[in-house]
Formats: sequence, structure tokens, C-alpha cells
Amino acid sequence: MGDIESTVTRFPRAHRYTLGSDLRRQVMAVTRLTHKAWRDRENRAGWLAQLDEAIDDLKLRMQLGQQVHAFASFQQFEMLARQAAEIGRQCGGWRKQRNVNGQNGTASGRPQRPSILSSQAASAEARS
Repeated sequence: MGDIESTVTRFPRAHRYTLGSDLRRQVMAVTRLTHKAWRDRENRAGWLAQLDEAIDDLKLRMQLGQQVHAFASFQQFEMLARQAAEIGRQCGGWRKQRNVNGQNGTASGRPQRPSILSSQAASAEARS
């Protein structure tokens, strides 16, 4: 997300110091939260929840910038939007990784259902 700095410097003056500052701050927040989630394994779930919210806020601010034509071109917006989406996918991957413990792991503390729900003998017993 280092491209945000060069992008914001090309914003029209009316947006450079308002929306541009917001985008810079939000990118820094996403960067800090990513680092904290990576380093602090004990509290990773909390950091990931905050990171997910920060990424959504960043995307929202970027969409606002596109709507008010702050970006020099749509390609510039699209490049940053793809980077934000990639960070969002990585955050989602971390969250999934935390919720699965192996091939047949439990996602929410509940065991998975067996693939065969009943046998022929159990079905015969149930009918009698």
C-alpha cells in the first residue's frame, strides 16, 4: 500500500488535505494492525477483527475518492482497490486458518458430522 503516497500527491487540492489525509491514516492503521496480528499470536483473533474493519473502512474511503473524482484515473483507483482486496483476502485467510485445526478440524468448537448419517441396521431399527 506504499502506492497511496504517490497517488494522494496527485489528488486535486480540494481532496489532497482531507480525503488524502484520511487515506494515508487509514493505510497506516491497516499496516499497524497487520503487523500486530502477525506478531501477537495470543491475541490474533482480536487483531484480525480490527484489521478486517480497518480494511473495510479503507475500501469505503477509496470508493468515496472515486466518486468525487479525486483519483487521477480509474486505473490508479483500480490498482489501489486490487491491493486493498488482496489484503482483505489475506486477512480472511488468516481468520480461516485460526478456525480450522487440521483436515477434519473443528471450526467453531463443534465436531463435524460424520459423512454417513446412519447404517442400514439403524434405519431398520428406526422403522420398527
